[in-house]
Amino acid sequence: MRLQRYLAHAGVASRRECERLIIEGRVSIDGSVVTELGSRVVPGEHVVRVDGRRVKLQPTRWIAMYKPVGYLSARVDDRGRPTVYSLLPKQLRHLFHVGRLDRLSEGLLLFTNDGEAANRLLHPRYGLARRYRLEVEGDFGKTEARRLQRGVRLEDGVARAEDVRVAAGTQPKRSGPAVRRIVHLTMREGRKREVRRMMDALGVRVKRLVRTAFGPIELAGIASGEWRDLSEEEIEAVKAAISSGEPGGST
Repeated sequence: MRLQRYLAHAGVASRRECERLIIEGRVSIDGSVVTELGSRVVPGEHVVRVDGRRVKLQPTRWIAMYKPVGYLSARVDDRGRPTVYSLLPKQLRHLFHVGRLDRLSEGLLLFTNDGEAANRLLHPRYGLARRYRLEVEGDFGKTEARRLQRGVRLEDGVARAEDVRVAAGTQPKRSGPAVRRIVHLTMREGRKREVRRMMDALGVRVKRLVRTAFGPIELAGIASGEWRDLSEEEIEAVKAAISSGEPGGST
């Protein structure tokens, strides 16, 4: 198999990142540094190393986590803030997270050692649905919902919601005149803080943001701060969503 594909399947990084490692001369096969992207390797016969560390193919692993508020979607933080990897046992900390949720957001976050599949999940070509449940404060109704679906201009281009549903929320005690409402939102992109920036553009204050689904995988059944392995059926659903090149995930 191609070297970059081998590295991605071994959980080193995404295929694009693995290509960069090869070009930089950080990968060797049987002791010889390889910089050609077309290089091939036979699993089980060739010894592959990255930065001197031997890399072997590992069984594919997929897990789903309920990321709590206050945790960063990163391996480490130079300011000492907690990261999602502190919620995983040491034997799973080699997995890499698929996409991100900002520190103040919570909900579904996927981890895997299948770098190629992870890269496809995030690629705009596949347009996997990301579903969110927002608790917002202030005026939010049909007008705002239509604006989100028509498109909101952000500094990095127009962002659109595929589906928006609004349900009246209850007004918390001692909250003053502000009314809380629940908004269910479906997106097909994953730009940095995209949902929050869209709401900011409408002048709507987000009090809580929860990602409830990513493609065919749903958050249901996971408590905050906990994680679980994906079932075989869920893994097959992920593979199906990223193999067709067509939009995946239900809305």
